Amino acid sequence: MDQLRTDDPKAPSGDFTLSDDPFALFSAWMRDAEAAEPEDPNAMALATAGSDGLPDVRMVLLKGFDAHGFVFYTNVQSAKGEELAQNPQAALVLHWKSLRRQIRARGPVTPVTPEEADAYFESRRRESRLGAIASQQSRPLADRATLMATVTELASRYEDGPIPRPEHWTGFRISPVSLEFWQNGDYRLHDRVRFTRAGDGWSRSRLYP
Repeated sequence: MDQLRTDDPKAPSGDFTLSDDPFALFSAWMRDAEAAEPEDPNAMALATAGSDGLPDVRMVLLKGFDAHGFVFYTNVQSAKGEELAQNPQAALVLHWKSLRRQIRARGPVTPVTPEEADAYFESRRRESRLGAIASQQSRPLADRATLMATVTELASRYEDGPIPRPEHWTGFRISPVSLEFWQNGDYRLHDRVRFTRAGDGWSRSRLYP
């Protein structure tokens, strides 16, 4: 695989279009983003659509990835949770402005195992765990004071003891059938490469910008 690191984060880092492994390339670009982006290099736009077919999109955080796909966590009673229950497919975009790079992916979505969800929930800050229980995500809220009162009540209830993961909070894994890497070029002559799943491997094609 080509060397992907560079001292200048805005400079091309080798001919990435020669890579045969999209996840190795993704990992390298993510390392570059973690070194260059000032905030939330793992922020991604997540697009879903329910049974009505109307697409919906929002920003979430990528919390893990490997050759099996990309993992994020959410309340399954939220709008995106309900849409995924109706239509378990999604698309994502990560855009790193400082690097002038973008990655798109799409594919079927499956829940993570309870063990994976438990492990990640336990790793979160205590306040975030309380918030996950308190929030009826995407439901109408009378005022912020109502939400904060629920958080305060939960903090008193659990004190310093363990906080169990609520059943309505878990993770999802997008297993991509396609991955597209985009890198800015002068005069809008960008580089684009799309990887498409082909059996147990991937096919690769360069695209016009």
